[in-house]
Amino acid sequence: MVVVSRSTPFRMNIYHFKKGTEICNYSYSNNILSVKLNRKRLVVCLEEALYIHDIKDMKLLKSLRNTPSNPKGLCALSVNHSNSYLVYPGSSTAGEITLYDAMNLSMVTVISAHASPVAAISFNASGTHLASASEKGTVIRVFSIPDGVKLFEFRRGMKRYVSISSLSFSADEQFLCASSNTETVHIFKLEHHNPSKESSSWTAYMGKVFSAASTYLPSQVSDMMHQDRAFAIVRLSVSGQKNVSGLAMIQKVLRLLVTSLDGHLYIYNVDPQEGGDCRLVKKHRLFESNDEDPVETELQDESLSYATTVKTTNQNSPSSSSLTG
Repeated sequence: MVVVSRSTPFRMNIYHFKKGTEICNYSYSNNILSVKLNRKRLVVCLEEALYIHDIKDMKLLKSLRNTPSNPKGLCALSVNHSNSYLVYPGSSTAGEITLYDAMNLSMVTVISAHASPVAAISFNASGTHLASASEKGTVIRVFSIPDGVKLFEFRRGMKRYVSISSLSFSADEQFLCASSNTETVHIFKLEHHNPSKESSSWTAYMGKVFSAASTYLPSQVSDMMHQDRAFAIVRLSVSGQKNVSGLAMIQKVLRLLVTSLDGHLYIYNVDPQEGGDCRLVKKHRLFESNDEDPVETELQDESLSYATTVKTTNQNSPSSSSLTG
């Protein structure tokens, strides 16, 4: 376990979690903004430098100095140590992402991901896909790794710029969720549409018409016509607060988990076939307070969001309205 405290933000302490003893500690020239690790590498991010350590003996392997200004400590390290890729902003003024091989300690490529600076980046579990969002927060893109080819492009919204606080892939790498400082969490489905299945339909015909028309339109309008919208949406009860979201399989059912600065964990059902609005199943308070509200709130009326959930939950648990932690 790696700990960076507010009282000494320039020092990193590494503990043996089970034994509860300190293994070692390192101090740096400036405040530590983020720490990433997998089974092979540990990466420490400062505002203008990154340090790569060998997780086995904590030996410093590489110092990446004079990197573009990164005041938020934005970086990501693949959890798949066989694909130990590291990404961080390649520019403080443009949406470039530097892809670095943390295992072989070599530069791979620079991905031109967005027009404006990058605000969020995240790998999938296998380290083969990278999701990114810019400071505008309107478009989310997914790239293949290590070649940096764009695979998907999703539009989160058009009316307002937002601050994307987290991007997270599902474990099966079929879905991607994005949360921001707004009241909405978007879930996108990573699938390529097959036009041949609907070749005779009116939808397919109109799609071809729009596709042909887009070649005569300005590039901004053309890009919007080819961007996919959210597959599923969660509408939070609070807005304006930073939150972090993730997708997980609980009792063999896909759930969205959201934690926010209001001190709660929210769990929603996600229908992997139909998508749409997701229903809140449980609300859990993450820390104690002086009020008398229960720590956990079961929302039994909301738990029956779709037939698959009911069937699977009944088969795998004593109570259809309960969730394991």
